Amino acid sequence: MLKKLFGKKEEPKDVVIASPANGKFVDLTDVPDPTFSEKMMGDGFAVEPSEGKIVSPVDGKVVQVFPTKHAVGIKSNEGLDVLLHIGLETVSMNGEGFEGRVSEGDKVKAGDVLVEFSLDEVKEKAKSTITPVVFTEGDQVDNISRKEVSDLTAGETEIMTITVKS
Repeated sequence: MLKKLFGKKEEPKDVVIASPANGKFVDLTDVPDPTFSEKMMGDGFAVEPSEGKIVSPVDGKVVQVFPTKHAVGIKSNEGLDVLLHIGLETVSMNGEGFEGRVSEGDKVKAGDVLVEFSLDEVKEKAKSTITPVVFTEGDQVDNISRKEVSDLTAGETEIMTITVKS
């Protein structure tokens, strides 16, 4: 407690956000769902995946795996809360076509597989395959620096650097 009161102020930390999927970059404002495009859940970006595999965009800990496996929450090692939401209106699929590869509490590295899913089933049964990546705690974010990217490689293409407040 005393260290907190009298100690040095921690410096903000940078988190590099990698692509969670192979595919194409989509600006969050272009996502055809106002919950995401109007940033009601937070800022971020989206990916139009070209295959049915989602990987962690950061090193961190899995804090939530939705029962339907269509969404995963991660807290990065730097403290950034990241939500990956596979497709739009996929919750109605009740987990059909989704296979979770992680559990709550698992430690992950950028590039580790989180969820595998049937891209064809999502195309057929959901509104879209577009996969938003949202930073849900906006008060954690000090700065966002986005790189100009188009074609994405899962776990490799760096999309953004987020400065997290200490």
